[in-house]
Amino acid sequence: MKTRIYQLDSDANYWNVIREASACLREGGLVVFPTETVYGLGANATDARALAKLREVKQRPDTKPFTVHIGNRGAVERYVPKISGLGRRLVSKGWPGPLTLIFQVDDPAAAPVIRDTGPEHVKAMYHDGTIGIRCPDDRAATDLLNEVGVPIVAASANPGGHPAPVEAGETIESLDGQVDMILDNGRTRYAKASTILRIDGERYNFIREGVLDERGVRRLSRVNFLLVCTGNTCRSPMAEGLLRQMLAARLGCQAEELDDRGYGIESCGTAAREGVEPSPEAVRVMQGRGIDISDHRSRSLAVDQLDRADYIFTMNRSHLVSVKALSTRAQSCARRIADRDIEDPIGGNDTDYAECARSLEQALRQRLEEVVF
Repeated sequence: MKTRIYQLDSDANYWNVIREASACLREGGLVVFPTETVYGLGANATDARALAKLREVKQRPDTKPFTVHIGNRGAVERYVPKISGLGRRLVSKGWPGPLTLIFQVDDPAAAPVIRDTGPEHVKAMYHDGTIGIRCPDDRAATDLLNEVGVPIVAASANPGGHPAPVEAGETIESLDGQVDMILDNGRTRYAKASTILRIDGERYNFIREGVLDERGVRRLSRVNFLLVCTGNTCRSPMAEGLLRQMLAARLGCQAEELDDRGYGIESCGTAAREGVEPSPEAVRVMQGRGIDISDHRSRSLAVDQLDRADYIFTMNRSHLVSVKALSTRAQSCARRIADRDIEDPIGGNDTDYAECARSLEQALRQRLEEVVF
């Protein structure tokens, strides 16, 4: 076999190479392609001869599965019909990226990809009721996987027992004459393998630590909310208490269990003094709703809060401007809690605070529909 080797540094020829590689995969060829971690060796999962060649090159037994590679995170639902809340968070925040996820799939025959391709292809993608999926964060890999139009399984582009290649030259040295095409895009971004997690319901287990360590995975697995007002004594602590109550009800747990479930909720103020108690009216109104915010103490808005938040809800437009001015991350995840400003009830009576709480509750119910659980 003569291996065709292509450099991907020429934009003029880039799409011609991607289309040729896609056709090669569809027709049962083996293609080496770059990712952000290591170079991968891909094959058409619906072609038995291609899979046999892949196993031969990798020196891998039938009992060791390959990983399905997809070009966009939305494609995961073709392979995994039911995804837990934790799984959805990891997909939403970790893909595309250096993260391989192993999902439990009790009935692979029910997956759309198997309904479309046939039950004879279950073993090519699923193993013991599980499937490993990766969504690379690399332009060439993304374009190739989106262009090919068939399920692709892949492994690192090296013979069994050899180091995973981070430069195309390594694959040329070890696989020339054994694969159909090699796409050379230089050294990979991370030059390190992806992290592999197995998802079991709302928990995950490390199979392999790679680019992402335990701290990085923990951040991806959590959903952090930040509620922002001015003094952090009225609106935002009420919104924090309401959100805790609503999330707990939605998840079927106690508010005290939210942190263990992977949900963090904080509030702060753009002009807050540290350590001030919530207003008595806010405490009373929340008590009437079965929510205790009496232990709350005000906090001033800090950049680290913004940087760890996935959803930032501000009470009015000026708060939103302040938040976005402090953090680049906030540009994409901050918005007003409602489509109109929530007025500050400070100085008002319990009726004013109760009306504010109703507005906050209504706004939060709408915003929660946008959250990935």
